[in-house]
Amino acid sequence: MKKMAIYWREWRGFFLFVLLMVVFRSAVADWYQVPTGSMKPTIIEGDRIFVNKLAYDLRIPFTLHSLVSWGQPQRGEIVVFDSPVEAQRLVKRVVGLPGDVIEVRDNQLFINGEVSQYQPVNQSELLRYWDITRETPVFYQENMPGKPHLITLKPFEFSPYRNFGPVTVPDEHYFMLGDNRDNSADSRFIGSVDRKYILGRAKGVVFSLRQSDRFFISFN
Repeated sequence: MKKMAIYWREWRGFFLFVLLMVVFRSAVADWYQVPTGSMKPTIIEGDRIFVNKLAYDLRIPFTLHSLVSWGQPQRGEIVVFDSPVEAQRLVKRVVGLPGDVIEVRDNQLFINGEVSQYQPVNQSELLRYWDITRETPVFYQENMPGKPHLITLKPFEFSPYRNFGPVTVPDEHYFMLGDNRDNSADSRFIGSVDRKYILGRAKGVVFSLRQSDRFFISFN
């Protein structure tokens, strides 16, 4: 017992630090390594993103129970959430709010009957993140109400979800899409996401484990 007491006195500071760090990552902020390319070109495989878990509410650490809420996800924001159908953490863009009618026609996004506008962008600047010997994607700026952003399409590949809906987003739910539209297991597959599963808002790419030109901090 005496040895245990000495051991505790010597290491209690370290154990307290570890405990506080775990609580911090559970309830305040975290970083998440993105394993797939479903959000390309905005986020690529190997990017490590910073997640603000206080963006919408304060939760009891290690639970989904919210103590106090001060905001809700907005259209265009990138969020991290637990998949409602698999034991998997996902990062996607919010495109549909509760009550919205969402439809996709030939990869064009319709929100409440209004089509998003699309503009071509510089293709060569983005192609460095792809192996173009295997696939040749096409990039557009999607001017969705709330936040213009880049998306990736693969016009020469078959995708069963280029046409989807229309569906109405239920109360307390959000419709998610990946920016890599032909390669994303999003709400077209898993359905709308219950608010309680949304863990926080992605604030930016901190660094990449695969791309040497993405070692930076960008809160954009």
